[in-house]
Amino acid sequence: MLSIVIQAGGQSSRMGQEKALLPFLGIPLIERVIARVEHLADEMLITTNAPAGFRYLGLPLFPDLIPNRGALGGLYTALSTAKHPMVAVIACDMPFVNTGILTACGEILRTTLADAAIPRTEHGLEPLHAVYRRASCLPTVKAALDADQWRVIAWHKNALIHELSAEHFLQYDPHGLAFININTPEEFQQAESLSQKLNE
Repeated sequence: MLSIVIQAGGQSSRMGQEKALLPFLGIPLIERVIARVEHLADEMLITTNAPAGFRYLGLPLFPDLIPNRGALGGLYTALSTAKHPMVAVIACDMPFVNTGILTACGEILRTTLADAAIPRTEHGLEPLHAVYRRASCLPTVKAALDADQWRVIAWHKNALIHELSAEHFLQYDPHGLAFININTPEEFQQAESLSQKLNE
């Protein structure tokens, strides 16, 4: 059973407005993300500190349980509020979120003892396009917060993390789009152009 948590808790400071609600090729970006993944979900929810703009979606909305702790606090909220044993955590600004990769991550958790399955690209880990085992990750993430850690991967040294290599995930994402995230108006336009060009 899989919970999917979309994180919409960022400040969108470089965008100048709430990027999750900006129209991406005609529909709000967060609706695009939801549409790409909802068929995988036994439960779907959104973490946000500005719930008013997202109420129209009809999904459960949760503010950060420990405010002002960035992405690590957001991960803790996602794991705390999800109901199912496996939790996929996805950033709201990833227009090409890839269900093949998420399914592969879930299968790793089903068939190994890993606490989390997280893709690794040349830029590092992608913890906001990953799947977590709720029971084992939640206390470890909480311990990192209690120790005044801030980095979203601060708890990894105390967990068994399975890293998906490019060789593994590119079979699902041959164009290398899955981990594109949008922070500026220019990046938004570039992503729309890519979507149109590649029909993704």
